[in-house]
Amino acid sequence: MTRMTASIDSPSAAHPPAEVPSSRIRTRAEAEAYVASVCFKHGPPRLLGVELEWTVHHAADPRRPLDAEALIAALGPHAPRSLVPDSPQRPLPNGSALTVEPGGQVEVSSLPSPSLRTLLDTTAADAAHVRSRLADGGLLLGERGTDPWRIPHRLLDVPRYAAMECAFDRIGIGGRLMMCSTAGVQVCLDAGEPHRIAARWAALHALGPVFIAAFANSPQLFGDPTGWASVRTRSLLRTDIPRMRPGPATADPAADWARRVLDTALLCLRRDGTDWRAPGGVTFAEWICGALPWPPTFDDLDYHLSTLFPPVRPRGYFEVRYLDAQHGDDWMLPTAALVALFADESTVDRVLELAVPAGGRWVDAARHGLADPALARTAAAVLELACRELDRLDETPELVEPLADVVPRRLAEAR
Repeated sequence: MTRMTASIDSPSAAHPPAEVPSSRIRTRAEAEAYVASVCFKHGPPRLLGVELEWTVHHAADPRRPLDAEALIAALGPHAPRSLVPDSPQRPLPNGSALTVEPGGQVEVSSLPSPSLRTLLDTTAADAAHVRSRLADGGLLLGERGTDPWRIPHRLLDVPRYAAMECAFDRIGIGGRLMMCSTAGVQVCLDAGEPHRIAARWAALHALGPVFIAAFANSPQLFGDPTGWASVRTRSLLRTDIPRMRPGPATADPAADWARRVLDTALLCLRRDGTDWRAPGGVTFAEWICGALPWPPTFDDLDYHLSTLFPPVRPRGYFEVRYLDAQHGDDWMLPTAALVALFADESTVDRVLELAVPAGGRWVDAARHGLADPALARTAAAVLELACRELDRLDETPELVEPLADVVPRRLAEAR
C-alpha cells in the first residue's frame, strides 16, 4: 500500500505518466456521479462470487520466510505478472484467476456464478489445484487469517506496493501486517434493485461484527497469542481509518460513498518510473481542484477506487471483506450463509432486525469473538436463520448441519 517521502512531498515535484487518457475530470460533481454509477450498479440479484486468500509457508518449516523462487516454480504458468513479468498468467482449470498479494499470499478469485453449488464446487476444485501445485513444490497453504509466526515482509517489488508500504509505515505496523500477513474470504453479492440497495448495504454492515465474531480465525501473531479473536480485523482497523472504516447505513449509500471516495487522500500516484508515492494528505477532490500540476482522469479515479479497503466495498457489486481465512474447506460456511441470507429480500429485512444488538461492534467482535455474550446471541439467531434459508435453497444440504454447529462449537472452544 502506498505513500511519499520528503523529496516529492511537493506536488510540483511529481510528473504525469507519458500517456494521459483524454477523459479529464472537470468538477467534483462529475466525479461523484461517476463513482455512484460504477460502484452501485443495480439490477435483480443474480450472480455470486468468492475470493479466497491464504498465506503460504514452507512445508518443512512454516516459520521460515517465504522463498519467492519456490513460489514462482510451484505456481508455474499460473503465476501472475506482478510476480513474473513475462508469465502467461493462465487461469486455473475451472476459470478462477490466481493472484499474489504483497507478502506472497495467494488468492483464488472465482468466476461469477448464478448457482451457489457451482460456485462452491468450481472454486474448491481450483483451490485444490493450487494446493496440489504448492505441495509438489514443498509449500503449503496457511489456515489462519494472519500469518501466526513470521514478521511481515513484502515479496512483490512493484511501484504500487512500495508506495503503499511507505504511506502505511507512517501510521504503524498495521499496514504492513494487512499487506503481507493477512488472508481472508471475500464474498461477492449483487447490489440489488434500486429500491433495495440501501437495505442490502445496511444489512451487510450490520452482519459485519456478527460474522467477524462467528468466524474469527486469527488469534496469534509473531508466534504468540494476542488476546484477540481476529487480529486480522484489528490490523485492518488500525491501518488507515478513512480508507478502512465501515460505511454508515444511510438512505443513499451511493452518494455517501462517492463523497467519501473524493475526500480520501491519494495512496499512490501512477507515473513513469518506479516511484509512485503520493504527496501526503492530498485528496482526490483536491486533485480535481488543481492540487497537482496535471488534472486527473476517470482512469485515475478508477485506480483511486482500488486503494480503498472498507469491510464492504462497492465495485458494481458488494464485496464483503470482513471474514478471516478459514481452515480447509470451512470457507464454504460463511460463503453459503451470506448467499442464503441475501437470496430473498424479506430475509434481508429480518437480518437487519436480528443484527441490531451487534450494531457497530466491530472492535468488540475482533477482540472477543463469540466470548462476547451479545455477539454470541446475535450470531446464534442469524446463523439459525441462515440455516433455514440454506435448507430452503436446497443447493448445498450438506452445509446446513455444520453451519448450525458453528456457534456451539466455537463457544465450546472458547470455554
